[in-house]
Amino acid sequence: MILSSLTALASCFNSEDSGNGSAGNDGENGDFKGEPLSREKLEFALECALEKIDEAIPTFIDKFPAHSSSGNVYGAVKNNSGWNQGFWTGILWHAYELTGEHKYKNIALLQIPSYYDRIKNKVGVNHHDMGFLFTPSCVAAYKLTENEQAKEAAIMAADHLITRYHEKGEFIQAWGNVGENSNYRLIVDCLMNIPLLYWASEVTGDSKYRDIAFKHYNTTLDVSYREDGSTYHTYYFDYETGEPLMGVTHQGASDDSTWSRGQSWGMYGPLLTYIYEKDERALTTFKSTVSYYLKYLPSDHIAYWDLSFTDGSDEPRDSSSASIALCAMLEGLKHLDDSDPMKETIKTACASIMNSLIDNYTTRDLPESNGLLLHGTYTKPGNQGVDEMTIWGDYFYMEALHRMLDPDWELYW
Repeated sequence: MILSSLTALASCFNSEDSGNGSAGNDGENGDFKGEPLSREKLEFALECALEKIDEAIPTFIDKFPAHSSSGNVYGAVKNNSGWNQGFWTGILWHAYELTGEHKYKNIALLQIPSYYDRIKNKVGVNHHDMGFLFTPSCVAAYKLTENEQAKEAAIMAADHLITRYHEKGEFIQAWGNVGENSNYRLIVDCLMNIPLLYWASEVTGDSKYRDIAFKHYNTTLDVSYREDGSTYHTYYFDYETGEPLMGVTHQGASDDSTWSRGQSWGMYGPLLTYIYEKDERALTTFKSTVSYYLKYLPSDHIAYWDLSFTDGSDEPRDSSSASIALCAMLEGLKHLDDSDPMKETIKTACASIMNSLIDNYTTRDLPESNGLLLHGTYTKPGNQGVDEMTIWGDYFYMEALHRMLDPDWELYW
């Protein structure tokens, strides 16, 4: 869908029209009070986001935003070498699809050679984040423009990703040198990377990518999800036997707590496999993780960086967790039966979370800022990007706006 015009209606922000973001869940079962979310409000939010993107473009035509901001301003990274560059290119693709303005497409395509050169020369790819890098950038480019260089780069990325697969344990290793004992583990985030493998099987006709993706998915669901619907961030396996050992955190508050962004990855990831496999366990997992997530949200619906913190805490929020969770729930609504009692809960939760993001977390009143969402947290234990913008938070906010404005949007994932 292309929006031919965007009407800015300030009245849609009035509390009597849409709520002020303060009406919360009841603290016990995750129920949300209804907060209407108008199309006019979504279009206004998109217009504000596009203004910020337009202002940022001169800085980031041949560079990339840093993973997180400093003082709510993204620095420019010259080299395509981190794990997060794909999100900026993906933001441009969303802007192009939503407006039809070729400037966004042209700039996104200008960046494709950097992805091709990167994967061809194996620059900064000693990790599993090939999906985060190449799906919103190169796969999107191929789906939207049939760009052959983008297709080739994404296939090379898929080829590289499967080199990290371990038959002992049946998982894709997240970080470090392949087979390294201290890094013999997966992380829940990787469920977002394996759609690259499904896409590679589709375009090449080679089932090896899909086979590995489904094995990794099954292993992750077996070990990373607790009985109460919460998730471990990382999970170790025995180096010699491949047997599951233990779940630990890397970015959460403790091994037994639930890192909020990890929970959001854990909500979204299984659904992306469901699209390809139609495995019912994905929907069961989705519903249990959503129930847990909503239960522990504070009254303005935007998670703290760890779900062990809630109203009254001085800990920072993570707005990126909210934008990812939104995309997960919007995708989930497409696959749940109308008779499922969770469907209405999820619908109202989506409206409440988006209302809160638009009202309280966007940068529209900060002219000096060059991003979209405030109050994100990259890593609290690592003291990076704390109470700052995050480029993936901005990406998934754009994806969520796109999903809400065009329910027929075809996924990049």
